[in-house]
Amino acid sequence: MPFKALGFTRIRAAAGRVPDHGPCVEAAGTSNWPCSAKVGPSQSGGMSDASPSPERLFWTVFEPIHAISYFHPDFAAAMVGSGLTGWWNGYFAGRAAPLGRVGAPAVTSLFFVFAPSRVAKAVPEVWRHIDPVKAVETRLATADEVLSQFTSDHALPDLREALTALRRCVDGLDFGGRALAAAWAGVPPPSTLLGQIWLAATVLREHRGDGHVIASVENGLTGLQASITHVATGKVQRERIQVTRGWSDEEWRTAEAELVDRGILDGSGALTARGAALRDRVEETTDRLAARSPVLPEDPSRVIRVLRVLSADIRRHPSFPDANPIGVPHPMAKG
Repeated sequence: MPFKALGFTRIRAAAGRVPDHGPCVEAAGTSNWPCSAKVGPSQSGGMSDASPSPERLFWTVFEPIHAISYFHPDFAAAMVGSGLTGWWNGYFAGRAAPLGRVGAPAVTSLFFVFAPSRVAKAVPEVWRHIDPVKAVETRLATADEVLSQFTSDHALPDLREALTALRRCVDGLDFGGRALAAAWAGVPPPSTLLGQIWLAATVLREHRGDGHVIASVENGLTGLQASITHVATGKVQRERIQVTRGWSDEEWRTAEAELVDRGILDGSGALTARGAALRDRVEETTDRLAARSPVLPEDPSRVIRVLRVLSADIRRHPSFPDANPIGVPHPMAKG
């Protein structure tokens, strides 16, 4: 049966403070480098967005719809109300829940950019405090409640039309090698329009993110090394990335030295020409993998226009930092 939307009283004080740097899950596959689905699993450095691919353009309008779950305080508060304390416990439980009572090694592999020690502090302990099904229900119910803050009644007909297109996109995806996206695709849709839109955006986001991880590994990068090259673009500070993802100074130095030896970084830690080309190649590969599935709607310009309005409002919310380590963009105006 579909998950039913639940009513929640907002519990801001008990939720704990969301890290200033934001979750460190780079958006998948586009510039959240690298995160999860992500025409997206990131989006900040690397390829220029001067002439974005259709897949990348589409990503910029569905990624913020998913990513509000990492920044809006109601999501953390809802997880507290369901039995979890601590922002990171809510993050790992909320994102990994469709996988079931999965252990730390699987989460570390799929989330890619986190230190194993960071993940192990939360997983599998979180499953002693919240059932995965309950975590998913909480996520969907909160998404409906939060997205309603950014919509009005007159927008609902257009959003219903957009949802139909998003469903077709999700139904056409190939989930081979994309475990996190496949898990979210298996979640029964909630009964509410906005909850279904958030779920569809999440599947698309994690699909691109999984592809971004594949592209990073294919190009010889570990999760930590991908993060270091992101820092090397100058678009995000090392302190934000290293602290949120839980890497030690020694681990960082070792990975950085390996990148210098490979000619990806210079002695100052900046990207070399080879390093910049590598980042471009990862993004290009992510787009290419996304294009293998019929990800785009039949009339992408129409859907992009509708979702751009919602995503732009989300990006303007005070809880959503303009410069964020997961690379969530402002919706692109082209298309």
